Amino acid sequence: MMTIMNQKRKYSKDLNYGRAIIDKFCQDITTPIKVLDIGAGYGTDLSIVQKHHPVAQLYAIEAFISFQQNLKDNGITVYGIDIEKGVLPFEDNSIDLIICNQILEHCKEIWWICHEITRVLKPGGTFIIGVPNLASFHNRLLLLIGKQPTCIKNNSAHVRGYTKNDIIKFLNTGFPSGYQLESFYGSNFYPFPRRIAMLLAKIFPKMAVGIFFKFTKSTKQYNNEFLNYPRSNKLQTNFYVGPPKKPIHED
Repeated sequence: MMTIMNQKRKYSKDLNYGRAIIDKFCQDITTPIKVLDIGAGYGTDLSIVQKHHPVAQLYAIEAFISFQQNLKDNGITVYGIDIEKGVLPFEDNSIDLIICNQILEHCKEIWWICHEITRVLKPGGTFIIGVPNLASFHNRLLLLIGKQPTCIKNNSAHVRGYTKNDIIKFLNTGFPSGYQLESFYGSNFYPFPRRIAMLLAKIFPKMAVGIFFKFTKSTKQYNNEFLNYPRSNKLQTNFYVGPPKKPIHED
């Protein structure tokens, strides 16, 4: 019986990035004025936004210098900050659309990251998330035979694993009733060739290789719940929740 690893050459890995899904999401949203792509890479997702919304102001957070120049050459305003501890250089409630595609699986400090995203995203704004799916069909098979899921390995760049239910639960933990799921899709389906993978991902999105969400931020006031939760629940990990407060010195 041919193993998943032996099928590797048939994969269409470009489907993992869900560009067709991002395209659909961008068609369906109200014309954005300010758009932020966190971990923009070469700016592919921003180019999709621009195709549908030519007058949108495009911003990118990108730490890799080799990508930064390419983004600048394409008229995108780039900030090379560390999203795990840095402050997004935008006013509260000022961004219409935020894209975070294939980024969160690389990050430990998701409480801080989602705090900053929620702070700068407008009420009624759109938050698009794309992540590898820990509950994908092929990962379930790998776990069944005692193998490590491909989307999270100790010798890889991925430090977190996600499922549909976990993403929704996390956002509602960090900002209760603050995000409404508008659309959900899956992309790619290992170990099948492209056409079959696309069909299976459409039928069984929760078992696809990549999962993609379009959330709308509610009009509810955000009160730093993403930062308060790790502290109030005493999570036994030193999550970054902002710079330490300066001690008050009594006279």
